[in-house]
Amino acid sequence: MAKVKRSYTKTPMKEQAPEVRCHNFEEVALGYSLEEGQLEASRCLQCKNAPCIENCPVMIDIPGFIKAIEEGDMPRAYEVLSRYTNLPAICGRVCPQEKQCEMVCRLGRSKKFEPVAIGKLERLVADWALDQPIEYKEAEGDKGKVAVIGSGPSGLTAAGDLAKLGYEVIVYEALHAPGGVLTYGIPEFRLPKKVVNNEIERIKAQGVTIETNVVVGKTITMDEILEEFDACYLSVGAGAPNFQGIKGTSLKGVYSSSEYLTRINLMHGYQFPQYDTPVQASKNVVVIGGGNVAMDAARSAKRLGAENVSIVYRRSLAELPAREEEYHHSVEEGINYHWLTNPIEYIGDEEGRLVAVKCIQMELGEPDDSGRRRPVAIPGSEFIIEADTAIEAIGQGANKVLLDTFPELSLNKWGYIDASEETCATSIPGVYAGGDIVTGAATVILAMGAGKIAANEIDNYVQNKKLQEQPV
Repeated sequence: MAKVKRSYTKTPMKEQAPEVRCHNFEEVALGYSLEEGQLEASRCLQCKNAPCIENCPVMIDIPGFIKAIEEGDMPRAYEVLSRYTNLPAICGRVCPQEKQCEMVCRLGRSKKFEPVAIGKLERLVADWALDQPIEYKEAEGDKGKVAVIGSGPSGLTAAGDLAKLGYEVIVYEALHAPGGVLTYGIPEFRLPKKVVNNEIERIKAQGVTIETNVVVGKTITMDEILEEFDACYLSVGAGAPNFQGIKGTSLKGVYSSSEYLTRINLMHGYQFPQYDTPVQASKNVVVIGGGNVAMDAARSAKRLGAENVSIVYRRSLAELPAREEEYHHSVEEGINYHWLTNPIEYIGDEEGRLVAVKCIQMELGEPDDSGRRRPVAIPGSEFIIEADTAIEAIGQGANKVLLDTFPELSLNKWGYIDASEETCATSIPGVYAGGDIVTGAATVILAMGAGKIAANEIDNYVQNKKLQEQPV
């Protein structure tokens, strides 16, 4: 490819028009063509000590795969990516690159240039691989046998890496489909199910076995797992919904984001009547929260036919934790925002159905423990928002099904598993844990980073244990 003058801005990615996409669940961003990807790849400075690598939780050789794209060598680009990540098509779509690798891009740190679109280039390579045949191999398992509990991004990463290291790996998933939050939590328009399924098939092709409808703690006990396996990785996520607990929470029409998105994503509520799992038809929807989950719920409600969808957030735009891209997409799709606002009561009719949300206006006071200024209610500023559906997207807690049946496992003060950040080791030898069940709700890529750490630590543990058990 002929060398061209380096562009100041990222190569734009085509998207569905807002007035079209707000009526369907098809993917918003349409991806780069190879030529567009090569043009964007040519912007990379190919730094020798690339800060983007250091700021990637799974330490991808970013200049390496980008150089291969520039040269049009997609097999090599995918081979480089595959050394570091088992889920490139997912990471390229949903990871917050703007706060990680792209944030420290040396090109972008100049005043004139935008950073290289690393995430979009990762997606390009991974999408190319979607069209390539998958080569399956039998599980060898000559180094040992490891159980992975939970098939979300952390569990899938650990399973794939352990299989590459030569372990027999069995993943136990409580739901009827694997993928964890990738399947039940992220809408089709951001992460198509065919992409998730393809990535899972590629992990299974490495020899990993995934068993669904297995509730560890009920279907099988941890004692049975520890007896059968050399080690275990707990990556069950944090799927128990949090509620504010305000008056009227039990009214019909008040959802947790977990239930609302699970009905739509995992149970195909967005494909009603083909799938008989309808979500309540809504006219006026209020979503409480400011993270990506709130954006997903609001934008899903819009696509399901709601006329008015509002996000209520108790801080201002400057503190909004959601990705900037998701916020802009939501605004383009007609989502309304009530800044510095907090709900204080759900109001129902005589049949127990939600009809309105009573809110109060806030102002920002002194910083709290997170470093953000604490929202403080303004007395006498109450007002009403008409609503037949309210969705609380204010975070999730630890699922207790496994934890309640495994009391030997140490938990922290928040009820999550107490595990080492450096090794993912828990209080029980041979049991490791990572992802949201340790950190609380976080990003896909951070959960994957924990999975990579755990795989290496489990390998060290199992091999050292076998050496110690050998007769002298």
